Amino acid sequence: MGGWAIAVHGGAGVDPNLPAERQEEAKHLLTRCLNIGISALRSSLPAIDVVELVVRELESDPLFNSGRGSALTANGTVEMEASIMDGDGRRCGAVSGISTVKNPISLARLVMDKSPHSYLAFSGAEEFAKQQGVEMVDNDYFITEDNVGMLKLAKEANTILYDYRIPITGLESCAASVESPIHMNGLPISVYAPETVGCVVVDGQGRCAAATSTGGLMNKMTGRIGDSPLIGAGTYAGELCGVSCTGEGEAIIRGTLARDVAAVMEYKELGLQDAVDYVIKKRLDKGFAGLIAVSNKGEVAYGFNCNGMFRGCATEDGFMEVGIWE
Repeated sequence: MGGWAIAVHGGAGVDPNLPAERQEEAKHLLTRCLNIGISALRSSLPAIDVVELVVRELESDPLFNSGRGSALTANGTVEMEASIMDGDGRRCGAVSGISTVKNPISLARLVMDKSPHSYLAFSGAEEFAKQQGVEMVDNDYFITEDNVGMLKLAKEANTILYDYRIPITGLESCAASVESPIHMNGLPISVYAPETVGCVVVDGQGRCAAATSTGGLMNKMTGRIGDSPLIGAGTYAGELCGVSCTGEGEAIIRGTLARDVAAVMEYKELGLQDAVDYVIKKRLDKGFAGLIAVSNKGEVAYGFNCNGMFRGCATEDGFMEVGIWE
């Protein structure tokens, strides 16, 4: 074992015109979350507890698209989803269609720990949350002024937005600068920006864990489910590694991206970074995405095939990095 390691992300596919102050806000949040995770790891908290703790912090800050600040459906409401996986025994829990649970990642953890199932959705998940006594809030808590404005623009453009805090005043010029529209499941979208937050951790005992949470796509159809709650697609952890993905959910689902990192490590005997690079290059077809990963050896890696990814990582030997671009 090579000691503990942690990585966090706040979405892949960053608007190149994102103002410097927004970039700094994102880096500050990622740094804060990394430090929370580092402190927990130094206190010998298990990996599964650390990923939940860090993602709760990301969900509680409206900067990224999860929890408060989540993207809005076409009906102007929030439908969140999350998943968590403990590589020690490959236990997992996931939720979708969450509209009143303050921290969806903790509900996913309860599905894993307190139910006979791995995945609960919509009214069943909300009822389970009430039974477990988790903190509930009105749907309005999750809705921000920025996202109301972005939904309006999305409806006017009749498109789906991969949500990040693209400034509303600059969105029109950003969209106009895209010469060849990106396609999602064969349908064009005029603006590509990231979604989803995630955390992966290997603790000092070599146990890997992963957690992912999102509000999904801006102006998405009600009932749409992306990769984030799907074990093996947006989230995976096993004996060898922990992985959390972000980007075009439909492409991540088709490529079973998170599980494939572990698979090529196991079956092709690739190292962690080589496995990440292989999957990003070979499994996304024409999709755009990124991912973060840790190995049971204390390694950390990331990769993306789009214009930047909000990410941060740290290891027990003192290495720490927070970045957006290549």
